[in-house]
Amino acid sequence: MSDPRLQRRLGTSAAVFIGLGSMMGAGVFAVFQPAAQVAGAGLLVGLVIAAVVACCNAMSSAQLAAQLPSAGGTYLYGRELIGPWWGFAAGWSFVVGKTASAAAMAVAFAAYAAPAEWSRPVAALAVAVVVVTNCLGVTRTATATRVIVVAVLLVLAVVVGSGVVGPEAGSTGVASLGFDASPLAVLQSAGLLFFAFAGYARIATLGEEVRDPAKTIPRAIGVAFAVAVVVYAAVAVVSLLTLGADGLASSARPLAAVVETNGWPWAATLVRLGAAAACLGALLAVFAGIGRTAFAMARTGDLPRALDAVHPRFATPYRAELLVGAVVIVLVLLVDLRSAIGFSSFGVLLYYVVANVAAYRQTREHRRYPRAVSVFGAVGCVVLMFTLPPTSVLVGSVVVLVGFAGRAVALRQAQ
Repeated sequence: MSDPRLQRRLGTSAAVFIGLGSMMGAGVFAVFQPAAQVAGAGLLVGLVIAAVVACCNAMSSAQLAAQLPSAGGTYLYGRELIGPWWGFAAGWSFVVGKTASAAAMAVAFAAYAAPAEWSRPVAALAVAVVVVTNCLGVTRTATATRVIVVAVLLVLAVVVGSGVVGPEAGSTGVASLGFDASPLAVLQSAGLLFFAFAGYARIATLGEEVRDPAKTIPRAIGVAFAVAVVVYAAVAVVSLLTLGADGLASSARPLAAVVETNGWPWAATLVRLGAAAACLGALLAVFAGIGRTAFAMARTGDLPRALDAVHPRFATPYRAELLVGAVVIVLVLLVDLRSAIGFSSFGVLLYYVVANVAAYRQTREHRRYPRAVSVFGAVGCVVLMFTLPPTSVLVGSVVVLVGFAGRAVALRQAQ
């Protein structure tokens, strides 16, 4: 078997921006509305829970990536430290869940960037452009993501600024932060909000393309995660203070509504443009992660070995990128994927269960954090998985079982 290798071209700054590009995407503009629908102002507690679980996952991922800095992320960690079936569970959950997530991000981008009648063709075009960008090289992906992340952070600063110094700032008042949500509702909101935190894993999936990965990956994951937590907390509090829980739950474009309510109507267009840019940036980073995980699975035979190919000039897993791009284009043209957040969260949470179990299995020489971090992360992921909406749990479970059955058949035929 050939053993093509990717090239180490990314430094800490580029890795941080790829992680931020994945987190500062569709999530921050879209996820607070469904979280408010299930928990009201209790989403603030859900945000804390999601952040704590995600922090444990980030620490486990950083520890694993320092030991095993190759493409594939938790797929590789599961195979090496637990067993092939665990690795397959992680890789399959990630590829399928993030493929649906990528399609949803493309549809969200088109909703902000084009008239309704053109949304599907524009979404498909956006996917095609992103795939070509990724195939041209990871440094181009990092450069494009850096520009988009800076633009999105500036837009979010305007949103938060309107809630602090705008003429109608805090119009709904501190009373809107009170809540009477049930524990189950809070946990459901945490599971949905976890969708917005999952991007730091993209740094680990690029482990074969990062310079000095033992130092760069943990540092980049920590910085990207810390920035995301601060930004999400600020946006959530300002949104609730401005719109109230009911207003946040009923608004299709909540952050645009925030600036309008706070007396900055001129900023609504800016926010819509920022949302479109954020979705595009997240799409760039998500495709980079999906393609490299599929490439790693093909390298070991868990996906067709034809995908185990690196472009001779651009050093990218171009076949995997092109295949995933084709699947996503079909999805955005034929399927309504606006409710994909729950399904994506199920797949990503299962992915991190494997990551935490793998980190627990690391030997003392490779462990940077106490084993309790991995235990808490794994338990937290399982709890959030099974408090998601029932449809998300059912569909996610069926898809995982189909993948396992397919692998079992392939192994039997290979004997």
